[in-house]
Amino acid sequence: MGCVTSTPAPFSTDPTAALRRGIRYGVLGLLVLAVGGAIVASLFAGTAGLWGALIGAAVGGGFILCTALAVLLTAKLPAVTAGAVLLGSWLLKMILAIVVLALLDPLDFYNREAMVIVIVMSLVVVLGAETYGVVQTRVPYVTPEAEGDRGTN
Repeated sequence: MGCVTSTPAPFSTDPTAALRRGIRYGVLGLLVLAVGGAIVASLFAGTAGLWGALIGAAVGGGFILCTALAVLLTAKLPAVTAGAVLLGSWLLKMILAIVVLALLDPLDFYNREAMVIVIVMSLVVVLGAETYGVVQTRVPYVTPEAEGDRGTN
């Protein structure tokens, strides 16, 4: 009969570790999607498809990653300040998205279908990758006692 042992995996005591890991996975997912989308769109629509896929990855992925970065940067601020900064960043992102899409509207160097497909796919892929990164991070719910703190109570 074999002996079953369990060695606990190391964990991070940094409360932002899960968010940083989620952002790292989101960036990796976006890079994979941008390369894959650019190759597929180039095969179907040529250079216009390539530009459409790259613009779609930048707009969709940038939109989602900016939210995660804003949350990470405001993680240690008071709740009211963090909420105000997040609301302001959301408003700024919406304005930027509208301006970028309005500037791209009269131009014809990119394929619109490739751009829309990659935007939708980047939203799904980046959010999924961020979620996977956050869920896979081990962060304790309580602060572990230091060696010198044991037995003092």
